[in-house]
Amino acid sequence: MNMPDAEGLLMADKAFLALRDLLTGGGLRAGQFVSMPDLVRTLEMPMAPVREAVKRAESAALVRILPKRGVAVMEATPALIRDCFHLRTILDQEGARELVRAGAGNRFEGLRTHHERILDAAREGITPELQQEAMRVDWDLHTALSEALDNNSAREIYARNRDRISVMQHSRPLLPDRIIPAMEEHLAILDALAGGDETLAAAAVRDHYRQTLRWWGIIV
Repeated sequence: MNMPDAEGLLMADKAFLALRDLLTGGGLRAGQFVSMPDLVRTLEMPMAPVREAVKRAESAALVRILPKRGVAVMEATPALIRDCFHLRTILDQEGARELVRAGAGNRFEGLRTHHERILDAAREGITPELQQEAMRVDWDLHTALSEALDNNSAREIYARNRDRISVMQHSRPLLPDRIIPAMEEHLAILDALAGGDETLAAAAVRDHYRQTLRWWGIIV
């Protein structure tokens, strides 16, 4: 059996990273269809590594290969939205508990300040730049919670799930009516962490999950 050379593997890796960035950055939207020739032109890479990249993206549940047609980006269905955010919440809750158990819940003053600044700015008026900043700080908190687990397997699962959520979020970006309550919910999580209350911290994470599903229209 012929083994691919190192250069071929490197090109396939580059193609996958470029495709993943295209998906999670909104260059390809949830539910969108793209042909392989169009994808080759967009990524500016040869067909062979792009084909391998698409296979990897399919195994990560980011796309679905349609034989002889092209590639369909994952759809933001209600079931998938619920599943992805539920998985994030499970890991976030345990991360919050770990932070409290370790007495490390008060180490996020910089993150708190960033949230408060975005909240104050949002109350004055929403700009596209503020929307992007709010999405970044939103992920900063969730990443901090997951990293508290210090578990490589959980880290890998979380990263793959984050990619799927990122694709879905571009189908409905963090709109003005969600920025203020989302920042308030995050601050409630940070308050509970700083207060050293494990139960309250986990409850605040669950409440954020419920409010997120409500905003997506999954629950009422």
